[in-house]
Amino acid sequence: MNFRSDNTAAVAPEIMAALSEANDGIAAPYGEDPWSQRLDAAFSALFERDLRVFTVASGTAANAISLASLAPPWGAIFCHREAHIEVDEAGAPQFYAGAKLSLLDGDNAKISPEALTRAAARRDVHAATPAAVSISQATERGALYTPKQVAALGAAARACGLKLHMDGARFANAVAALGCAPADITWRAGVDALSFGATKNGAMGAEAIVLFDLERAEAIEKLRKRGGHLMCKGRYPAAQLLAYAKDGLWLRLAGDANAMAQRLAEAAGPLLAAPAEANIVLVRAGKEGLAKLREAGLEFYDWGPGEARLVTAWNQSEREVDAACALLRALR
Repeated sequence: MNFRSDNTAAVAPEIMAALSEANDGIAAPYGEDPWSQRLDAAFSALFERDLRVFTVASGTAANAISLASLAPPWGAIFCHREAHIEVDEAGAPQFYAGAKLSLLDGDNAKISPEALTRAAARRDVHAATPAAVSISQATERGALYTPKQVAALGAAARACGLKLHMDGARFANAVAALGCAPADITWRAGVDALSFGATKNGAMGAEAIVLFDLERAEAIEKLRKRGGHLMCKGRYPAAQLLAYAKDGLWLRLAGDANAMAQRLAEAAGPLLAAPAEANIVLVRAGKEGLAKLREAGLEFYDWGPGEARLVTAWNQSEREVDAACALLRALR
């Protein structure tokens, strides 16, 4: 019963079919192929405005390159102390941008406009200059920012002269759970750049920077090339992303993962350590409880003290979910 992460899942059949179709004949390299050339238009339709799309190989690259385009080397990038860019990216944002990550607190790995405004108040030659803020949608604890909450952070960021980046490794899960338009939690709410994840939700290896602040496009292009993420055979990630966004596939896959997580959350009941709003379920069972789960064959990551983090994928089997639910109910 593997609930370690949604990046353990297989590739969705529709995306595999798109890869097979793209794998025919020759195509121009470095984004000049027909698939890459259609990305901007396809995602502009999805987000209801003109934008640019830049494919990269990993979510870490999408985050780091985005932030490097938004913050100077002497800048400060605000994020939650549990954010992926702080905890799990080995300093990649600092490596690419040279900027300092400035850590904020907040329940369920979310930050508030008030905390951001306080943190961005210091402006003198001795401190890193406030430049950007990065939020995760969904957060590492499975919480979601509503459209209203993103808009409030966007307004606070603009008032402080900051750019707003969204780490959307699980953006599809968030949109599916919130039932909103993608635009409502991105550019309409003040987001300048989005790291658009697909690998965790059925793709083979396709991530993208979705850029709403078009003045940053040249910077993204140069940073991507300089950082080694301008892929020679760009048709393959582009074909995946086009199939992913077509006819709502991305939301159907995410909706399936979310539904499995809701079943786990209901089974966990009082053991829940955080609201299960997307496809992440945090269970507080204590050291002995976690040992019992592992002995029974449940695979997960330890999170906070005595906490297990269970993540469901688009193709999570109902048999595994049923078995995990039974184990969780037995712990209650």
